[in-house]
Amino acid sequence: MAYQYPLRSQYGPCDSFFVESDDDGIFAMRTEQRERARIMAKYRQKELGLELSRLTADEYQNDIIDHMEHMESETMPDVNSIDIQTEVQWYMRPYLLDFLIEAHTAFQLLPDTLFLSINLLDRYCSKRVVYKKHYQLVGCAALLIAAKYGDRKDRVPTVRELKSMCCSLYDDEMFTQMEWHVLQTLNWAVGHPTVDAFLELALEEAEEDQELRHMTWFISEMALFHREFVSVRPSVLARSALTLAQCILGRPQPRHSDWSSGYDAGTVLSLSNHLYNPSQILTKKYSSAHLSHVAITVDDFLQRHVQLARRATATPPIEMSVKEPVPVSNVYLAPQTPHKNHGPMVQHGCLTPPITPENEQFGNNNFGKEQRILPHLYPPTPTSQPSTQQMPQMQYHQQYYAPHFIQ
Repeated sequence: MAYQYPLRSQYGPCDSFFVESDDDGIFAMRTEQRERARIMAKYRQKELGLELSRLTADEYQNDIIDHMEHMESETMPDVNSIDIQTEVQWYMRPYLLDFLIEAHTAFQLLPDTLFLSINLLDRYCSKRVVYKKHYQLVGCAALLIAAKYGDRKDRVPTVRELKSMCCSLYDDEMFTQMEWHVLQTLNWAVGHPTVDAFLELALEEAEEDQELRHMTWFISEMALFHREFVSVRPSVLARSALTLAQCILGRPQPRHSDWSSGYDAGTVLSLSNHLYNPSQILTKKYSSAHLSHVAITVDDFLQRHVQLARRATATPPIEMSVKEPVPVSNVYLAPQTPHKNHGPMVQHGCLTPPITPENEQFGNNNFGKEQRILPHLYPPTPTSQPSTQQMPQMQYHQQYYAPHFIQ
């Protein structure tokens, strides 16, 4: 190890007369080793924490599920209160959800943030009267609160960005005031077990099946657009959406003893009926490659089922069965089925016209009007000539029934 005089630097002269040089690179090597050991220790600590979390989760999983189900019952919106809104109607909901989904995708927020923001929106609308011009403002405030609650801090949208997405319809202070008013109305109870939180519990055994996870997200987000699913608990909706996703993708159903097998058959049927008309924004979102093209998969699945339904309802070919001939001796003893004559009756090689009182064409309702005489190619069917005493009575019937036929 060589020693030399201190070198001059921008920090001034060194107080020591001897400065240790690193010509052999020993200090750099030791620093690199310490950094590598620190990274390995951090990685081992993380693995140990995950293993302890798994063991703890297995031990307290039932208690966790019970607490989540209790919390979801405490933070469910009231659909009947939303029904009595004076200006906000249910047909406005899909337009606002399309906007929130686009904003959620643009800021790359977590799936749990979208479900939480919709829950905050519905809970606020069930407790406060919302004007139509402030409906979008409430949705933006709910998205902002949900992003601050559980998403990454570097992805939380700013007020300026939300204002730009709303085309400067609201001022900066309006976003802050609405955010505070939503929190005050909900008594600062933001935590709500969402569909994604219950889905994590249901997909513990299939964590690597990303296509199944994306398909369940697609079905769950589609349910947000419809009123009938607002009152459905997230735990039931998550298991029902997962069951429908497994049917679409051909995945095996879970065992009856698992928590994920407790789906609602009526909810699954309702979700399947709404697959035919999803939102265009939602279809565009889930047609991307990073979400496994699940929207295209659903479209192909529905087309196959439509083709199978058409084949099932098609008229099957008639099979002619050959019956055994009846013996001649038993012809008169066997029951006989009456048959109609094949084809219309023919006289002199032409169709026999129906008999009418005035030898008119069948179905002609223009009584009392001048009739056009058509040349007869064949002699008409002989009809009985009415007597002179019956003529006035016949004319009376024609005059009486003529208005009714014309009408």
